[in-house]
Amino acid sequence: MTQIQTVPFVPDNAPFTPAQRAWLNGFLAGLFARAPSSNGAAAQATSAKPKLSVLFGSQSGNAESLAKKLAKEAKNKGYDATVTALDKVSLATLAQERCALVVTSTWGEGDPPDNAVSFWKALQEQQGATLTKLSFSVLALGDTNYEHFCGFGKNVDKRLQELGATRIFERVDCPVNFEEGASRWQKGVFEAVSKLAGGNDAQQLNGSNGPLLEESASAAAEEKPAGYSRKNPFRARLLANRKLTGEGSEKDTRHYEICLKDSGLTYEVGDALGIVPTNSPELVEEILKALGFAGEEEVNGPEGDKMPIRLALLREYQIRAPHRDFLNAMAEHDAADQYLKELISADVRTELDKFLWGREIIDFLIESPSVGFTPAEFVSLLQKLQPRLYSIASSLKAYPEQVHLTVDTVRYEIHGRTRNGVCSNFLADRVGPGMPVPVFIQPSKHFRPPSNGDLGMIMVGPGTGIAPFRAFLQERKATGAKGGNWLFFGAQRSSCDFFYKEELEAYQRQGVLTRLDTAFSRDQDFKIYVQHRMVENAKELWNWLEQGAHFYVCGDASRMAKDVDKALHEMVEADCSSKTCFMSSSCSRRLQDFPANTNPATFPLRPNIIRISFRFQHQSKANSMRLRLISTPAQAVRPASLHATV
Repeated sequence: MTQIQTVPFVPDNAPFTPAQRAWLNGFLAGLFARAPSSNGAAAQATSAKPKLSVLFGSQSGNAESLAKKLAKEAKNKGYDATVTALDKVSLATLAQERCALVVTSTWGEGDPPDNAVSFWKALQEQQGATLTKLSFSVLALGDTNYEHFCGFGKNVDKRLQELGATRIFERVDCPVNFEEGASRWQKGVFEAVSKLAGGNDAQQLNGSNGPLLEESASAAAEEKPAGYSRKNPFRARLLANRKLTGEGSEKDTRHYEICLKDSGLTYEVGDALGIVPTNSPELVEEILKALGFAGEEEVNGPEGDKMPIRLALLREYQIRAPHRDFLNAMAEHDAADQYLKELISADVRTELDKFLWGREIIDFLIESPSVGFTPAEFVSLLQKLQPRLYSIASSLKAYPEQVHLTVDTVRYEIHGRTRNGVCSNFLADRVGPGMPVPVFIQPSKHFRPPSNGDLGMIMVGPGTGIAPFRAFLQERKATGAKGGNWLFFGAQRSSCDFFYKEELEAYQRQGVLTRLDTAFSRDQDFKIYVQHRMVENAKELWNWLEQGAHFYVCGDASRMAKDVDKALHEMVEADCSSKTCFMSSSCSRRLQDFPANTNPATFPLRPNIIRISFRFQHQSKANSMRLRLISTPAQAVRPASLHATV
């Protein structure tokens, strides 16, 4: 009987780092692959590479990054791994796959991210058990601040099973700090996939077993950029803190300039700047006093490191909005608010949300002073303090080594107390000129000016929504783009709330800003908003869209978004009713029935599909909505893109 050679590998308990062990195992595997074999069995075993498809749906880039790292690790394990965005996946192809690992985020309240909308619609429309050959597992990324946490990942997981696919490892739902969950999921799926592959996993192929977030040395050198990131923010210097609102304004809106010199950080217009704030020292002291803590008691931080509770509350934990764990713990005490107990036990989300509106952790502690926690118990009920993302209001082509922001300082009174936004007040009150501000760049790949500089832009940016469009205009001027630029700006009063007025007027004189339409709601007896200006100029706005202009919205998702949505629908319906529309029967259907990113070839006339996303820049929680528009004659239509990030 001929003895079959086995691949040598360095055992896990050898005195090497994971990166060193991975390199040595790769070297041994490569050396073994070149070694002659009497019967070729070993060579065949080495060259056999089971196919593995890694699919991702990503809005901000986290899911895409994890998917690429997962595929890299799979290749190190000997799999023929590919990485594909969900909008590039057809169900016919997926039905022929043996194994697919899906990494996806959720946008808004359970919606798919931009590059997964068409995939999700195809899944919903598919009938019958068509994916019986497929084995799968899902890694879902989300934000626990949302009611439908990881909603889209959960939907995909459920729907794949309904279509006959076999789940080989249970879905893992990850919060914003996704590292631990992602690593746990990777370990589980590779163990499951190895059984599908007949045991030909990394232990037999090359011995690699690195986690998803710790790549091999070669992979790290090839893909992982050196420098600063969300996990390792750059301590930038604040150069300027200038008030944009004047005397008589009801708001405190500010312009910030931050120095990126020597950081190596770069960004594109449309990207966001992440800021890692600290909490209010005054609020920290109030909480310590309410709980009867001295402040020096030792507790664990979110990563498990020991520190005094005062420092933990100042830097590590979210201490304003109460998380469900905290509410449940409060309701368990006999001395807790009886109404809260009823709402928690009844699990009536709408009524609970109304009750919680404007209430913070300190309110519950003051209202129920007899409810006590140990320091360790209290911090275990808190969430990790998250960075805040703000739309960048500058272009590196205009301001090298700088990044600018436009931020509303959040201050209001409710339930007898003054409330202050965490990050906006951190910038306004606690960071002085020259002081360090921890920052990182958050790319927004789907929010960019047209790649073709000859195409126009229509920008709707009331209030701080003007931020990314200031950057867009700087970029268009620097690149010499010839396309027209039309800005709708709105605020309360022209005398004290007209942000960047001099800059915008200068751009008009220079021909950079083709049109500027303003809506100041309090300058007359009746309210005028940006959507009213859009309707007034509906004919020309529609002409711009027909000529290929891209449409962008940035602003308040809670009210303005719905009004812009309604105005655009009315414009399209009016246009269809005034022309010979070969899709009149389709237009009579609900416009939102048409999916974003639909292939125009599937309709008798090309749909002009516009996708809108809205985000609050001063909150970690984002809101979103979508708008689908159907145009009329095919020859008059151009694809339009519409995004918003405040």
